[in-house]
Amino acid sequence: MRYCINCCIHLLPNDLHRQCFRCRGPNHNNQKCPVCKGENKIPLYTDSKQMKLLAVLEVRTDHSESWNGFFCLRKGKLCSLIFGLIIMTLVMASYILTGAKHSLLLIPSPFHYGAFTSNPSLMDNESLSDMQDHYQPSKMNISYVKDYPSIKLIIDTITSKIEFITRQRPDLEELRKQEPHMFSVIPNKFLPNSKNPCWYEEYRGNTTTDPYATNSYALYSKRFRTIFDYLRKVFWNHLYHYKDKHYRLRCLPHFYIIGQPKCGTTDLYDRLRLHPDVRFSAIKEPHWWTRKRFGIIRLRDGFHDRYPVEDYLDLFDLAAHQIQGVLQSEAAKERGKMNNIIIGEASASTMWDNNAWIFFYDNSTEGEPPFLIQDFIHASQPNAKLIIMLRDPVERLYSDYLYFASANKSAEDFHEKVAESLQLFENCMLDYSLRACVYNNTLNNAMPVRLQVGLYVVYLLDWLTVFDKDQILVLRLEDHASNVKYTMHMVFQFLDLAPLSEKQEALITKSPASNTRRPEDRSLGPMLPTTKAILRDFYRPFNTKLAQVLFDDAFLWKRT
Repeated sequence: MRYCINCCIHLLPNDLHRQCFRCRGPNHNNQKCPVCKGENKIPLYTDSKQMKLLAVLEVRTDHSESWNGFFCLRKGKLCSLIFGLIIMTLVMASYILTGAKHSLLLIPSPFHYGAFTSNPSLMDNESLSDMQDHYQPSKMNISYVKDYPSIKLIIDTITSKIEFITRQRPDLEELRKQEPHMFSVIPNKFLPNSKNPCWYEEYRGNTTTDPYATNSYALYSKRFRTIFDYLRKVFWNHLYHYKDKHYRLRCLPHFYIIGQPKCGTTDLYDRLRLHPDVRFSAIKEPHWWTRKRFGIIRLRDGFHDRYPVEDYLDLFDLAAHQIQGVLQSEAAKERGKMNNIIIGEASASTMWDNNAWIFFYDNSTEGEPPFLIQDFIHASQPNAKLIIMLRDPVERLYSDYLYFASANKSAEDFHEKVAESLQLFENCMLDYSLRACVYNNTLNNAMPVRLQVGLYVVYLLDWLTVFDKDQILVLRLEDHASNVKYTMHMVFQFLDLAPLSEKQEALITKSPASNTRRPEDRSLGPMLPTTKAILRDFYRPFNTKLAQVLFDDAFLWKRT
């Protein structure tokens, strides 16, 4: 037979003894109990018929004050388990809520780069923000005061991995295969008596046809509709009639202001468009080469229908109308007469933003994009001129943060975001080349601040693989701010613009600066000295290489 180790009475054969939790009452005496008597030991016998084994377990009894018959063994374990789970849940909830509040979850980042996706057919409904969430790293608690040595080690690791390797320039036929429609619209040759790449294109619509009915810029943006309403009214007046056919003049820009963001490109744009011979696209920053061509309207909204090249060309119709008027005038028909109007475009993303490549081009180059924006621009207009405005990358990053951050902006928050971005960049550099990390869409969307935009020399070297150096003018915002007249003269000379009268020049050079820092951002003050020291260490090798490429030590930014 068997005995209950808690109540000293015989167990039933079915092992059910429901009075177990109360059988050992206050009158129970271990010394008088025939089973418990002895050295406070309880013999527990197993049924020999069932087990064919005699086992004796010596179980030391608890003192009467512990548990005191409150629970049996099974219920005690169950209650302990439930109580432990409740405590653990409360602790984790408190920990997660506190970490989320301060953006400091104390979990090592699992963000480590594996193979890049090679699927070019991204679904229209899949947004870039979804891709970012998929690879989103845990945030790190890096002190903005005490952890400078550890951050410096991260920077040292990045610096040790830097290699400036010349990229392989793709063949023209490979580019045509990637963008067959674009190259079918843009001809190989342009009108000889225009500085701009212009050509005549047959228009097959009738007087009731809206030439801008399907233009994506007009459809997706209300603020551009006024421009297109005007273009509709004057469209038929500017068609060229020849042998019972209608032709419209199409033009691409003669020059591009390609970058960088928060480096004074808006101010340069506003001053240049005051020149009587300069015209710009109807929209300052079409972002067609970098984003709209791939169907990106806003990065957070993911992909939409791709904007065809015709939509981009429509943006230059206002300028094309004026150029056509000059070309058809009697003076222009004289032999050798050149049209002096030039068209510009000022998308500050053109120099650096190649984030969409991974979704559209084959990934067979170890994470490096096989084609870049400049490849297609050069293939369609090899004589284009490029203007780049740069500034100290340390100050550029802080300005970028103040401009684009939506809430809770502070010097401390900026420091934490810099530290996290450096960690992510280091993780990528441990496995991939510098170019692969700079053009990595996943990394760029994951970093809280856009460190990569300040790596000017990486982008410049890639542009120099397709364009000659004399086609690119590189300026510094610091020089432009201190002497606007000098920098504007450099730009006018670079673009072969006609001299201006003193009144015209004064209008351009003495107008107030555009797109300056907002008052609420100025009140936040400068970045922390520690943050500035960290960023100077990070950007130093890139600035050194940039100064070597441009033969100008001013691009070291030592005095800023």
